[in-house]
Amino acid sequence: MKHVVRSFALAAFALALSGSTAFAQATIHGDLLKDWANQKDMLVKIANAMPEDKFGFKPTPAQRSFGEQVLHIAQVNDMLVGAVGGKTPAPPAVNMKATGKAEIVKAMSDSFDYGTKVINEFNNTTIQETVQAPFMGASTRARVLFFLNSHTQDIYGQMAVYLRLNGIVPPASQRP
Repeated sequence: MKHVVRSFALAAFALALSGSTAFAQATIHGDLLKDWANQKDMLVKIANAMPEDKFGFKPTPAQRSFGEQVLHIAQVNDMLVGAVGGKTPAPPAVNMKATGKAEIVKAMSDSFDYGTKVINEFNNTTIQETVQAPFMGASTRARVLFFLNSHTQDIYGQMAVYLRLNGIVPPASQRP
């Protein structure tokens, strides 16, 4: 029995060293792409969950409207993705005065598509190179993108409250 266990352990170790998909390793670049795609999916779902007639909803006069929150994500995504130094042309400037749901959600979705194209220009080595980013100074490309993921999580949390104040359960909280 000991011989079988040792043989199995040696085989598993050999597979790990060979780079087998059974023991595939994660990379910073791969993780960023996965997280970016998940962010887009989650944010588009929450934006679409709010009825169009509620896109102007503000919990208080001092806060952004729901639609302005979505536009803010698009604007910041475009600005900081542009700072990572990709060759993909930036999308047209976000219309921060947009009020229609379709235009607002499209602007945000397009900002994530732009990010995906730019992230795909890099690899696990080049994603770790230093760039100058607004508000962040000298940072690796990866840090800029990790910041964007946390930024969208922050705005998602605010948007979830906006939905709940309107009697809507956010998509990520819905249970079948």
